[in-house]
Amino acid sequence: MATSIPLARVRNIGIMAHIDAGKTTTTERILYYTGRSHKLGEVHDGDAVMDWMEQEQERGITISSAATTCTWKEHKINIIDTPGHVDFTIEVERCLRVLDGAVAVFCAVGGVEPQSETVWRQADHYGIPRIAFVNKMDRVGADFQRCLEMMTDRLGANPLAMQLPVGVEDLFRGVIDLIDEKMMVFDEESRGMVVLEEQIPEAYREASAAARMTLVEKLADFDEGVMEKYLDEVPLTAEELRQAVRRATLHLDLVPVFCGSAFKNKGVQPLLDAVVDFLPSPLDVPPVVGVNSEGESESRKTSEQEKFCALAFKIAADPFVGNLAYVRVYSGVLKAGAKIYNPGKRKTEKIGRIVRMHANKREEIQEVTAGDIAAVVGLRFSTTGDTLCATGDSIRLETMEFPEPVISIAIEPKGKADEEKLFDSLDKIALEDPSFHVTTDGETGQTIISGMGELHLEIIVDRLLREFKVGANVGNPQVAYKEAIEKQVRVEGVFEHPVVGKAQYGHVWLEITPLKRGDGIVFENCIAAGAIPKEYLPAIEKAARDSLDGGALIGFPVMDVRVSLVDGSYHEEESSEQAFGVATAMAMRKGLAEADPVLLEPIMELEVVLPEQFMGEVVGDLNGKRARILGMESRERAMQVIKAHVPLAEMFGYSTDLRSVTQGRANYTMRFVSYDRVPDRKAKQIVQKVKGLI
Repeated sequence: MATSIPLARVRNIGIMAHIDAGKTTTTERILYYTGRSHKLGEVHDGDAVMDWMEQEQERGITISSAATTCTWKEHKINIIDTPGHVDFTIEVERCLRVLDGAVAVFCAVGGVEPQSETVWRQADHYGIPRIAFVNKMDRVGADFQRCLEMMTDRLGANPLAMQLPVGVEDLFRGVIDLIDEKMMVFDEESRGMVVLEEQIPEAYREASAAARMTLVEKLADFDEGVMEKYLDEVPLTAEELRQAVRRATLHLDLVPVFCGSAFKNKGVQPLLDAVVDFLPSPLDVPPVVGVNSEGESESRKTSEQEKFCALAFKIAADPFVGNLAYVRVYSGVLKAGAKIYNPGKRKTEKIGRIVRMHANKREEIQEVTAGDIAAVVGLRFSTTGDTLCATGDSIRLETMEFPEPVISIAIEPKGKADEEKLFDSLDKIALEDPSFHVTTDGETGQTIISGMGELHLEIIVDRLLREFKVGANVGNPQVAYKEAIEKQVRVEGVFEHPVVGKAQYGHVWLEITPLKRGDGIVFENCIAAGAIPKEYLPAIEKAARDSLDGGALIGFPVMDVRVSLVDGSYHEEESSEQAFGVATAMAMRKGLAEADPVLLEPIMELEVVLPEQFMGEVVGDLNGKRARILGMESRERAMQVIKAHVPLAEMFGYSTDLRSVTQGRANYTMRFVSYDRVPDRKAKQIVQKVKGLI
């Protein structure tokens, strides 16, 4: 049964922010005020609806993005609550890929924090219109104006204050709506359910008039209609201003900013009004563009009449129904029981059931239409980022890129009985989480699991033990080192050998060149026409790329290299793909050893917030960890912020070190920024350790 709410009244939004800014609390209040929940779930009590995993409830943080649907003023809002911790950035990335709009939550005390910048850049990448909610206005040190300034300075955003707070810290009691020029007070006895509208207090009238004038002036810069009336000194109606704000938001010119305290039940209803008024419906989003099997560009409008096209943006293992695939439908209609096509895997899939998700609860529906988000049961081959389309169609949408893991640990089953269970469980987790990798060490035969940080791997191990009931022994965390080269070399590879009684011949000349950090791996065919037949070139490229999986120093992957095929020869009778593959591998092994190989390590961007009196100890400790201090800045109430780049290898257990140095009064955030060369002395120690020489 198709939804009775027209597409123009549908909103697909994400709630995103830095850890502890109050995303999940804000989402809980939205569910309460829209009637989706009948009790207020609290993160600190471990009963938040959206944080349903045991690990989330124990730690009070969001780990996995959770989806739900609610209605507000005859609009349907599909909401995805995303994690704030940097180790789970991938969850934000894949949700933003399919959402039309976002609510960015900022802490009124911390302002724009490191992970706020990360998710903001991700939203910029996908061109997603945003509104901002400055939360925790009741907290000591809350400063609405400072948050607006930080949005401009740190995010390069153009914030538009839509409200003024009435009172701050423990005196915060409501907000002034600058468009309707009224004060809104949230009744505490009804837990904010009753919103009282009052006249703007005398003490705030001057500030309110000035803020409204600023709002109109900013809008005039982007809207000709507002500009004309502003210059002619003709008053603008509230509805005209609302329409102008909507247009500027959809064009990414401005970010409307609201304020409140979700925990104290203040300011959430105006935020819901803003979602409806200013964020796009699926009809406001340009048609989705993909590529067909001929390599030609194709687009699909948001319409039920178009051919079916959707993107699977998240796979989750569900203990009751098997794999659940969250899908965003861009065009057409998907019905339960239908057969669809996955052009990336070249497989036909059958939809068993379609469900509407409310955190970890499911409501079965018969169909999902263009512009909507739901979860489907029954996909056997599809993974995160796969396009799903109508049978006979071949459109493929742009897929998602996932970051490389930076930290690894060895894991092994406790007994024979756990062996199969462990590998099955790891496969399920890897299917769910594209930033989690499982590999086998070629020399030791150990199973290595890799992820985005200590917490990421800690959660995965915890899930293995508790959710999947696997007995496992876990090693200490290891850094995911890489290798690079510093010198260009030209090398020859010749394979001339009988295999199973038949002579084999392959001969290549390769040029291996170092590239700048971040340039990746490039393979070039620079050979003269006819020197090596075209049918052998794919085997040569594959062997060259495979050889870069293990470098000459200690077998870590090699990055930022160009491999050029510059010459070679073949025999009409004796050459084969296998022979050219072996010849290439021989040349690569020799070349990588001769090209001055160096060891690279992941470098993290660190931000420490701490009381001023501990600055000396913390900076001294960081200097001992090979950190490069980038800068320091003051925050309110004698707090300081230290920014630094520091090798990940030095940061294991840093939370314990920092607590002991600052009496538990500091906190830090860390995110991966780049790979950089390990100093020679340190690299020598690592090489000797890996080779078992020390």
